[in-house]
Amino acid sequence: MGYRKFTADHLFTGNGLLDNQVLVTDEKGRIEAILPAGEAGEDVQAFRGILSPGFINAHCHLELSHLKGIIPPHTGMINFLLTVMSRRFVPEQQVMQAIADAETAMFQNGIVAVGDICNTADTLPQKQHQRLYYHNFIEATGFVPATAGDRFHKALTIWEQFSEAAGPGAKNNSMVPHAPYSVSRPLFQLITDFAEDDLFTMHNQESREEEEFFRTGTGGFNRLYEALGLDISFYKPDGKSSLQTCLGRFHAGESIILVHNVMTSEEDLQFIQRRQALLPDCHFCLCPNANLYIGNGLPDIDLLRRYEVAIVMGTDSLASNHQLSILAELKTLQQHYPAIPLEEGLQWATLNGAKALNIQDRFGSFEKGKTPGVLLLEHDLSGVQRLL
Repeated sequence: MGYRKFTADHLFTGNGLLDNQVLVTDEKGRIEAILPAGEAGEDVQAFRGILSPGFINAHCHLELSHLKGIIPPHTGMINFLLTVMSRRFVPEQQVMQAIADAETAMFQNGIVAVGDICNTADTLPQKQHQRLYYHNFIEATGFVPATAGDRFHKALTIWEQFSEAAGPGAKNNSMVPHAPYSVSRPLFQLITDFAEDDLFTMHNQESREEEEFFRTGTGGFNRLYEALGLDISFYKPDGKSSLQTCLGRFHAGESIILVHNVMTSEEDLQFIQRRQALLPDCHFCLCPNANLYIGNGLPDIDLLRRYEVAIVMGTDSLASNHQLSILAELKTLQQHYPAIPLEEGLQWATLNGAKALNIQDRFGSFEKGKTPGVLLLEHDLSGVQRLL
């Protein structure tokens, strides 16, 4: 069996940066060893830049790729949601081509695995090419309690399509709630009781409107429900944040990826800490370019770091982003939070993401036996080349 040997100015293992080291893989990209440069022998390929495992995109909406460039930036949360819902139905060929193009872009941008939100089975044909690893989060929505059964069965039909395609024993499909403002308590119950692998994701505290609605019942979300023709006279806010309102609806021991977290406060993080025994595996996914695109602002990342939460990276969709690139997300974080060490951000984008999707046995770090992909990054994060 032949081997390939790579070295660069720095080698990021998934856990930290090393210098003067050589990464050794077999011809198929399986990691064999990391050796000191003096022990690696000949035929070492040397590069300028940083060697890194492939990126994990922990939150994406691949099925919305046909909306690229359709929704102008900075429309605000309510207008954005209404436009997405109104533009879902376009010619099938256009949707499928956009999905294929977006996946190619992710591949070229060094992404090896994706946590993908699915409200339809539109992405299934492309995913069967197996260019990237996907964990499919089949989303259920419905804020009116009376519709919980119908909404659950609609999502279940899509879940069954993905599960049938994956085959017996596959663990890469989950039924999940969309967001606190779009899932009723009975629907939450149906989703969490159904769980096959106890891995969830949920859009969390993405906008001020969401927080206002949960704390006081006022604000822009009333305009959203009115536009959708929904009678929400049953709803009575209890004065708590959306996260504190709904987090207790998950069962003890379940894993969850909370996405966006723009309005997550210290009070919320303390709330989670007090319940760590119930939800020991909670990851916070950042999608900074989407937050800026919609106009919601960025999360308080210094606060998240101070509480030492597990952070991962996502891109959201091409409806809310100019590209599907984890490197571009890291670049934005570097611009707004320059004090974050490079290796910390890279860990969010690699090993942390793999752990969040429960695929750390294959992806996320350069450890013997794994096939995480091998990327070459520019020092200033301006470019990425996929070596394996």
